Amino acid sequence: MSATTVEQHARAHLVTDAADDQPLPVELSYDPQSDPDSIRVSLPGVPGSPQRHDWVFRRALLEEGLRAPADSGDVRIWPCGRVQAVMEFHSREGVAVVQFDSSALIRFLRRTYMATGPITH
Repeated sequence: MSATTVEQHARAHLVTDAADDQPLPVELSYDPQSDPDSIRVSLPGVPGSPQRHDWVFRRALLEEGLRAPADSGDVRIWPCGRVQAVMEFHSREGVAVVQFDSSALIRFLRRTYMATGPITH
């Protein structure tokens, strides 16, 4: 069985003090051919800008962060109640805090493990 790229769109919410709580279109992707240990999270740029911000980090960090607070460099992930998770992304431009339904992240993780198939050496 060959490995397959997994892409999933998810709706999240940017955590801010603004009253306007618009869904944030986020793209989750996993390419086991190029890097079987990492996933990519793409966030849209500021309103009116087509530029996206990509964050690449260990797939295991996402799995750990769904159960308990976990971090690796510029990315922090933690559960928020029973049905949500938060990702915090640090860059030179500032910090973005994004809240997801955990079910979307769990579904994405399952798909990444299914895409790689059994490990053979």
